[in-house]
Amino acid sequence: MMRAVFGIDVSKASSEVAILVNGEKVHGYTMPNDAIGFSRLLDDLKTVHAPEIIFEATGVYSRRLQAFFEDNGYAYTRLNPLEAKKQLDSLRVRKTDKIDAEKLAQTQFVLNRKPTYVQEEVYQHLRDLSRFYQNLTEDIVRAKNRLHKVLQVTFPELESILSTPTGEQYWNLVMTFPCKDLVLELEQDVLEDMIRNSTSKRISDKRVAYLADKLVELANQSYCAVKRTSPIMEEVRYYAQELLTLSERRQAILDKMVSLAQSLPEYEILLSIPGIAEATATSIIGELGDIRRFQSANQINAFIGIDLRHYESGNFLAQEHITKRGNPYARKILFKCIHNIASASHNNPCHIADFYEKRKRQSQTASTKPHTIASIHRLIRTMYYLIRHNKLYDYNLAKSQ
Repeated sequence: MMRAVFGIDVSKASSEVAILVNGEKVHGYTMPNDAIGFSRLLDDLKTVHAPEIIFEATGVYSRRLQAFFEDNGYAYTRLNPLEAKKQLDSLRVRKTDKIDAEKLAQTQFVLNRKPTYVQEEVYQHLRDLSRFYQNLTEDIVRAKNRLHKVLQVTFPELESILSTPTGEQYWNLVMTFPCKDLVLELEQDVLEDMIRNSTSKRISDKRVAYLADKLVELANQSYCAVKRTSPIMEEVRYYAQELLTLSERRQAILDKMVSLAQSLPEYEILLSIPGIAEATATSIIGELGDIRRFQSANQINAFIGIDLRHYESGNFLAQEHITKRGNPYARKILFKCIHNIASASHNNPCHIADFYEKRKRQSQTASTKPHTIASIHRLIRTMYYLIRHNKLYDYNLAKSQ
């Protein structure tokens, strides 16, 4: 029986293709990663029955190739870069893209890798939106830091006008009053009107009067380091406007994520765990995808990189550390999730929070990282069980296990 394997080494603009039949190379070429290159590859795929396709995941560069195979109904095996390196290092003395493509195909005859599980499109959409949401969050943090820096020159006292220096009303106030002079030159009624218009939410006259008096008090305390005509005034307004825009866009992305995730049964299951809200639940689904595709909770540990690295030689036993070789986005989300669960446990008890506090008391180190990692594993096991069995979280039941 003829067995044809296509090994593909994907680069930024082009890919190396090696075609092996029954272990022997019959053809190889370089193709551009575009419609012309994919058309040539499709012609070759049609010449054989049930071709086996192997390529290494290279982030955004392999996405188009993956989409091409799915659009044309071909199963494929997408290798994790670390997995591919381990499998190929023992076979190659020299490393080139052509050699890598050929070795990927050769090893398939020995390893017989299974085709990659193709998830429903909604999971890919959630993953893309999750990355967009996280990028916007990073942009917001960066803009906040820059706004804080320039505001120290013009009107630092303004940061104490509200309980926290963030949100729509605060950023509108910063845009309106980047320096104290713009406050002190206004009449009381005009100042109150500007404060009232600084937010889309309705605020009472008492609250408006309080904020106006506080703003005048802060302005009288302030000393501006630059003149009113300084370009820094424009910079203050720019960052405040940027934060408003980024915040609105991030909320719109979250709304889209929630709308998509609501159709999935795991969404309600994740929300049933105390401490997990909409943003966290949708981000977890976006990064982990369809959890049912994993054979065990330990596979998810490896997927996000919290599996332990064990090293033992003779009488020496190294301290175990997590590998950090998996999905860093998922690891970050779950790390924050544990602390949210611990904070919410005062009103909504959770066995994961109980476990976290118990480990924290037992630990001899000041760092919370070891207890958090152990708690992430406990959370993963809980999510995996609930989703696989389609059950909502029950504290009394979980506590008794």
